[in-house]
Amino acid sequence: MEGNWSASDGSLLKGFYVSEKASLLNSFNQYVFKVDTHANKAEVKKQVEKVFSVKVRDVKILIMPEKRRDMGRHPGVKPGFKKAVVRLQEGHSIDQAKA
Repeated sequence: MEGNWSASDGSLLKGFYVSEKASLLNSFNQYVFKVDTHANKAEVKKQVEKVFSVKVRDVKILIMPEKRRDMGRHPGVKPGFKKAVVRLQEGHSIDQAKA
């Protein structure tokens, strides 16, 4: 099921969140996802277990604030979002290249 996963299928998961820190967390069996702003921990856990066929140990949710960006003379805003750090149980992993 990993290869068939798509963020556009009405899922709470919008995709993997890629950053230097998120890459470091992968070695500790933790994966970071951008999620819907209305998602909660229980829904994220259920969705990850269903889509990737893994067992989730715990979920942490973070709300990232919007950031101001200047575009020439016009001020702009980079919208905020919600991300989830999902820790899997021992022996389970997600291959991000196939997902």
